[in-house]
Amino acid sequence: MEIPQHFHVAETAGWFVNHRINSALPGYLMISSKTDTNDLSDLSEDALAEFGPLLARAQSVLKQQLNAQRVYIGRYGHSPDYPIHFHVIPIYDWVEELFWKDARYRLLENFAEGPGETATDGAELTLFVWREFCERAEPPPVNGPSVSEAIELLRETMRFSAPEA
Repeated sequence: MEIPQHFHVAETAGWFVNHRINSALPGYLMISSKTDTNDLSDLSEDALAEFGPLLARAQSVLKQQLNAQRVYIGRYGHSPDYPIHFHVIPIYDWVEELFWKDARYRLLENFAEGPGETATDGAELTLFVWREFCERAEPPPVNGPSVSEAIELLRETMRFSAPEA
């Protein structure tokens, strides 16, 4: 999949980092392998060695520069047309506030048996982000930098040297 240039954030020899194209949530990143595989075990040792520090840097930048309260990192999907990729989802205080104010998401409480360890969990907030910021024609208002402002900030703070051609 070709990512438009204005969504590019950073790259290493083995990985691309871009803002999720269809997300209105500033800082929602995608980290995709440059190797056409859907299996981590097919990646080179060098690509795997870059991966941990890349995830750590993305998490750190989202917390320090964009004030994310939490950062969820996960691999979802298994589409054959995409190389292995990971979602890096910032959860801001204002996102969680929106979640709690939206009565539709209180229905999720019906699926739990007994008290949970916390008031909500990553799965519920990820669902909220996907439905509200990635799939809605009119997403909720953003409290903070816009997507384009976040991309510029992330470019500056996640800058890596370009791979050799």
